[in-house]
Amino acid sequence: MNYDKAVADFRWPDPVPFNWALDWFDAELARNPDSKDRAALWIVEAASNREIKPSFEMMSRRSNQVANFLRAQGLQRGDHLLLLLGNVVPLWETMLAAMKLGVVVIPATTLLTPDELRDRLDRGRARVVVASQDQVAKFSGLGGGQLIRIVVNASEKQDGWLAYEQAGEFADAFTPDGPTNADDPMLLYFTSGTTAKPKLVLHSQRSYPVGGLSTMYWLGLQPGDVHLNISSPGWAKHAWSCFFAPWNAGATVFVVNQPRFDAKGLLATIARCGVTTLCAPPTVWRLFIQEKLSSFDVSLREVCGAGEPLNPEVIDQVRTAWGLTIRDGYGQTETTALAGNSPGQKVKVGSMGRPMPGYRVQITDADGQVTNEGEVTLVLGADRPAGLMQGYQGDDGKLSGADGKLYRSGDVVSVDDEGYLTFVGRSDDVFKSSDYRISPFELESILLEHELVAEAAVVPSPDPIRLAIPKAYVLLVSSAESSSQTALSIFQHLHTRLAPFKRIRRIELVTELPKTISGKIRRVQLRRLEHENDRGDLLRGNEFREEDFPELQKLRPAGSAEN
Repeated sequence: MNYDKAVADFRWPDPVPFNWALDWFDAELARNPDSKDRAALWIVEAASNREIKPSFEMMSRRSNQVANFLRAQGLQRGDHLLLLLGNVVPLWETMLAAMKLGVVVIPATTLLTPDELRDRLDRGRARVVVASQDQVAKFSGLGGGQLIRIVVNASEKQDGWLAYEQAGEFADAFTPDGPTNADDPMLLYFTSGTTAKPKLVLHSQRSYPVGGLSTMYWLGLQPGDVHLNISSPGWAKHAWSCFFAPWNAGATVFVVNQPRFDAKGLLATIARCGVTTLCAPPTVWRLFIQEKLSSFDVSLREVCGAGEPLNPEVIDQVRTAWGLTIRDGYGQTETTALAGNSPGQKVKVGSMGRPMPGYRVQITDADGQVTNEGEVTLVLGADRPAGLMQGYQGDDGKLSGADGKLYRSGDVVSVDDEGYLTFVGRSDDVFKSSDYRISPFELESILLEHELVAEAAVVPSPDPIRLAIPKAYVLLVSSAESSSQTALSIFQHLHTRLAPFKRIRRIELVTELPKTISGKIRRVQLRRLEHENDRGDLLRGNEFREEDFPELQKLRPAGSAEN
């Protein structure tokens, strides 16, 4: 592929009335003789060796039934639906059905705590929830009597919940109530930020479906591909690469459900099932290379990574074993893929590539001046990319953050003479752990709720598998003892308040926190301590690790998975 020509010639389709589920999935994929009988979705259940392969035509009819079922419950265009499912067929059926109805979906991970679910119900203004049976108990006392509750694959009747399977009794033809406009809302994501509460990111009926063309280009997807993206439902990357990008290309979405992650078993399945394109976070690639990759006879044509830059040795080992180069890419919940090493480009190890076609990117300093190291900034106006969110939705419903001349991403990069971007860090101290975005402010707010914590600062601590794990530097109240019992008490508090993917894994009890002259904690100094592993610094204290306390395992919520 000629990158320069692609950038020069690309134009986003005009923002005309368009419903991706009806006008593309149904009208093209599900009716075209070349694709209608092809597997739209291929789910492998590792524990039972069961495989499910619904075709595009079948998914079209099933989502019509779900849309009619939801309509019968009173759902109308503009209503909000909280989607709380793992990688099961109803997740994709519900997404398609909601799009057909004009219902706004709030994707959520099944790892959320009841308090986090309450926040999503309240601020997300959800009218209906579609959840798996293992989530039902979390809703005790949540949502009030107005919330419509639908449970998937329940082994027995759940009081107050409708069975999702009732959708099979409805007609498999669907008639929309009117046209869908390009700027109608479609997705509402909750994402970590620099405040205690996650931000609400609103996407339109155009931004992810049409904007996903940039993701499709970066991944190198083609009709008939079998595409595996390793990502959990509830996160934007799942919508990117397990929904819009592969189905824009007419590819099959491939999923492997494992009780616990098993790199060797997953590699064997990738080989057996003929997966052609693969995207995985750095955590997974680091586990893959611990196996003998050359022993797996894979059919892969494209391999990609996203989330954080990959170590050169990982890329080298994969290239040696399979003759393929992992191509990094970059984007946010607020966007689709906006930069990447796309097929046909020279791949620079450690770089996240160049801007995708349709994205006009500037690297700017705090004053908005173009520089060689600064914040990733998108030029809007006539150059506004289709894949950019409508904005951050406030409690009053108003949007902000993407309505001026520029969109500032909060991510700091450097750029070389050829236009390749290299990630430097977050301007607001948000970091990633196992591909999950972690907000220090959010975790610090929960730490401060503990009666013995006076001040706290959360920073990433290097980890060979997760890339980084959350670590808290904690200043205790004067009456507290810097002991293992105190650390255990804080860990216990955190375990009851945080989902596993946000869990603080290490606590260092200190007598002082570094601060600026204005009194702000200097996280950058603590990050440097962690990166350099300097135990001799005067700021260091007594460190305690989660694994030091076996009793914490008893606090893991039912149905949770370790991350």
